[in-house]
Amino acid sequence: MSITGDWKRDLVRTLLARPDEVMLDLGAGGELLVARIRALLSALSLLLAPVALIGNQGAGKLTELMIGLGATVFINICAQIWLALARNRRRHSWLPYATTTYDVTTTTLVLALLHLSDPVAPFNSIIVWVFYLISISMTALRNDGRLTLYAGGMAMLQYSLLVGMLLAMAESPEQLVSVDYGTVSVGAQIERVVLMLLMTVLTATVVYRMQRLIESSGSDGLTGLPNRSWLVQRMPRILEAAREDNQSLTVALLDLDRFKRINDQYGHLTGDRAIRHIVGSMREILRERERLVRIGGQEFVLVMYCPIGNAWERLDRLRQLMAERPFVPERGGDPLHITFSGGLSAYPSDGNNVSSLLRTADRRLQVAKHEGSNRVVARDT
Repeated sequence: MSITGDWKRDLVRTLLARPDEVMLDLGAGGELLVARIRALLSALSLLLAPVALIGNQGAGKLTELMIGLGATVFINICAQIWLALARNRRRHSWLPYATTTYDVTTTTLVLALLHLSDPVAPFNSIIVWVFYLISISMTALRNDGRLTLYAGGMAMLQYSLLVGMLLAMAESPEQLVSVDYGTVSVGAQIERVVLMLLMTVLTATVVYRMQRLIESSGSDGLTGLPNRSWLVQRMPRILEAAREDNQSLTVALLDLDRFKRINDQYGHLTGDRAIRHIVGSMREILRERERLVRIGGQEFVLVMYCPIGNAWERLDRLRQLMAERPFVPERGGDPLHITFSGGLSAYPSDGNNVSSLLRTADRRLQVAKHEGSNRVVARDT
């Protein structure tokens, strides 16, 4: 498979996949920034109608002016509502899609209203139409490729339907000619849709680039798991969300037992294969939103949304699963049974920050090691 083909598949997969928690958290901050930009642009749009009237030396119609002023007053009111919702970003995960739908649909409705003033205005008005491009480009601040594709697809669909409907309503070619807006050209409308597509592709590429940069800085190169840097940056927000939602959360610190012997006996390449093999089993016990983090060569942290007793039971099942799936270091060689020891800590009873939780989990991990390894300790003795 060509490099170009691999890049395209990776681009599509990244854009369609749900971003990780760091990207979503950054996107929540981006939503607030978008809300502020929307409020600023909405305020500035109050100047568009009178400026357009002056620029046309009074040629603008009163109906068109009233439509423009009414629309700008409406979008300013809505902009303030979206801004208020964006300030409480954690409780409104649906907000980016709602505001993007609003941005695109409002542009379509304003173009439709312009038809009441001049039948050609919806086709050739640049000032209003360009807000489609602004709506698409602003999705880059949310760091979610799905949102960009959603915005671009909606803008192209709505504008195409609007153009098709208005063209079908025209009773004669003379209705598609205007002194103020010129002549309607089907080719020009196609060009506008293509420009929306180009803006969508460009914005999606920016989002993809941002996601890859975040992934490379917060991911383990061998396994693709989040790394220690990710844990330090993200864990305070995870704890804050758990406190706000009154949700049970357990932190598990796992260490592979006597793993150094694999590297010494078979080499580091085989050791890397063993790590990936183990990670494959660990991932199977994860539930939605839970994370497996590699913080060292053979050390892992699991962030589990469940009480500590339930977490202990799940990790005990993981021990059984790993026993059923031994690692084969080389073809024809004897399988190796790799085990782990673990320590658990519960939020907030065992600590209210990442340092105290890991410190408690590490203390219990050492107890598990001293008691013979291949076990998980959830309580202090």
